Amino acid sequence: MAKIKPGKNTSKKEVIIKSASVLFRTRGFSAATMRELAEAVGVEAPSLYNHIGSKSEILQAICFKVANAFNDQLAAIETQQVNTISKLEHIIRFHIQMMMNYYDEVFVANHDWKHLEEPYLSNFLMQRRNYEKRLVAIMEEGIRKKECKNLNPFVVVLTMLSAVRGLEFWQRHKKNISVKVLEDDMVNQLLKGITAK
Repeated sequence: MAKIKPGKNTSKKEVIIKSASVLFRTRGFSAATMRELAEAVGVEAPSLYNHIGSKSEILQAICFKVANAFNDQLAAIETQQVNTISKLEHIIRFHIQMMMNYYDEVFVANHDWKHLEEPYLSNFLMQRRNYEKRLVAIMEEGIRKKECKNLNPFVVVLTMLSAVRGLEFWQRHKKNISVKVLEDDMVNQLLKGITAK
């Protein structure tokens, strides 16, 4: 019987989660089966249960891995002694890099979170709402300091998050644009509209 082969710096559980992210993105969480996941990993289905409890547990791991990455990065940015525009630039760049480097995981967290079981669903939604509130607070501070135009902070945050999420379309079609150009152009476009003159 085949065994799960972990990478150099990854555990067997991480290999399963990475494969599950691809499977959930392509098939959807509800339609994906543990048998399909076992095939993707290259083992018999019962072997998966030596490393992971259930399909729901895998979804929890994916969603909270992504949520923790965003929250940790935002916490680091909030403490930086830089102006608001620099903070927002760091946040946008991080979102873009996550979409480029962890596309499957971010896609699953964006689309399949609704399949989380309680209490994980409520926890995940609370983290998302708090994340958005913290972004709004950064924008409000920028308006107070006259570093940003006097725009509705929630609308600005919604626009930024929606624009970055739109990279799902770029991922599907892989237009002939380098990741660097894509990132720089998006940052420039998003920040130009809110920077105070």
